[in-house]
Amino acid sequence: MLDRKIESVNVDENGKFTGVTSAGETVKAKRVIGDPSYFGAGKDMEGGGKVRVVETGKVIRAICILKHPIPGTDDADSAQIIIPQNQVGRKNGKLKTPHGLELMVDIYIAAVSASHNVAAKDVWIAEVSTIVETSVPEREILPGLQLLGTVVDK
Repeated sequence: MLDRKIESVNVDENGKFTGVTSAGETVKAKRVIGDPSYFGAGKDMEGGGKVRVVETGKVIRAICILKHPIPGTDDADSAQIIIPQNQVGRKNGKLKTPHGLELMVDIYIAAVSASHNVAAKDVWIAEVSTIVETSVPEREILPGLQLLGTVVDK
């Protein structure tokens, strides 16, 4: 449900999250990850008070435009690469949220091309992301960015 206006965040009679409604469609889930603005953080609630959202971590994401497939992928139209956290000296191993959800701090790379109808001919879109551990997040995804070769735009 990326980049969709949220109509409602649904909870049961005990206040436990059950799902999200957008464009008349309700998706049920045990957990949801999203920017606090999607859930009305700081807005006034009926009956007084403000909507409270608990931030448990941040993600750094770079979307890159390439004029070539990722080197070493046999000229693949798409690719998914995971750089294990211990291979690049990341600290946390797993980040545990207050609700028990474990998030890996590996670096993730996903690339797609024109064959997926998401880019012009001879263009690849690559995304590099990880969970932020430091005050310089872009440095944390540098090992992933370096795998991409020449980046036209980021």
